[in-house]
Amino acid sequence: MRVLIVDDSTLFRKVVRDALATCQGVEVVAVASDGKSALEKIEHYRPDLVTLDVEMPVLNGIEVLRELHARPHRPEVIMLSGLTDHGALNTTQALRLGAFDFVLKPHGQANMEESAQQLRADLVPKVRALQDRLAAANQQKSEKPNEVDVPFTPPVGSKPFDISQVTVVGIGVSTGGPAALSTMLPKLPASLSVPLLIVQHMPPMFTKSLANDLNRACKISVCEAQDGQPVTSGTAYIAPGGKQMKVATENGAKVIRITDDPPERSCRPSVDYMFRSIAHEYGRQAMAVVMTGMGDDGTLGCRLLKRHGCMVVAQDEKSCVVFGMPRQVISAGLADKVVPLEQLHEVVQCAGSKGAATCR
Repeated sequence: MRVLIVDDSTLFRKVVRDALATCQGVEVVAVASDGKSALEKIEHYRPDLVTLDVEMPVLNGIEVLRELHARPHRPEVIMLSGLTDHGALNTTQALRLGAFDFVLKPHGQANMEESAQQLRADLVPKVRALQDRLAAANQQKSEKPNEVDVPFTPPVGSKPFDISQVTVVGIGVSTGGPAALSTMLPKLPASLSVPLLIVQHMPPMFTKSLANDLNRACKISVCEAQDGQPVTSGTAYIAPGGKQMKVATENGAKVIRITDDPPERSCRPSVDYMFRSIAHEYGRQAMAVVMTGMGDDGTLGCRLLKRHGCMVVAQDEKSCVVFGMPRQVISAGLADKVVPLEQLHEVVQCAGSKGAATCR
């Protein structure tokens, strides 16, 4: 995989290069210090991946992404962002514009070696996930034209489900999530019969920016969840970055609880943590949706939800940016339905609807 590093800091370009040197099969073909130079080098070197700084002179990262939309060669992009309100706003915008993912620039480390270690830990798994995705795409291109893909059918996917009794939908999503949520949530009607509890793997500040963007685009209300909020229909609650989100019953009503409980499988917020909560609080009246993302967060939670008789829906491979989290749920035999991104809103809209007793 050929990579172009774009950053206005000479030191940080070296840190990124050193991190990528640990990835087998990755070659850094060039570096650039501003957006204008980046576009010229993308045209010349045709990289597979660009690591792109958000804040740069001449043209910033957002402007580079917009320009790439008009060009025939569009490499994958991983954004490099600072942990600031402005950085969060620009990064969520970049993800909507098609960036594969983002990595926070190291902050708060005592020395450069610690910063380099942190960047390696964050960047390398995303690069490897992208390598897997590109390899799979190349394999599909090389297959013979007469070969037919047989879609995976989950073990219980053929029977209809009565989901008119569902009173909450939990959604777990990671890499590719902001763009996927921007596709699905705006299609939901303001009259949605259930609340949505969403865990999107993101750091602090970024989830608030994402929630604000989605709220402007959606008919339902979308917010970054706050401790003590009542859970109401027609509202999507996004777990705050760096916190855990669960549901509790207080005075006979369901409320959001935001906690500093430890990360689970290195995730905070954690899909498993949230799914476990709705399993205990809602029982068989909950439905889970697992969308695009790396890793396996959500699988243990889905296993518990299935024990309670809940319905589990997974996004299909073709529409995922990274088919990690849904693949694990499907492989474990936990998915009742495997659905393309463009149709996920139809399943969610069925939940709690008395006029649609079954969702096929």
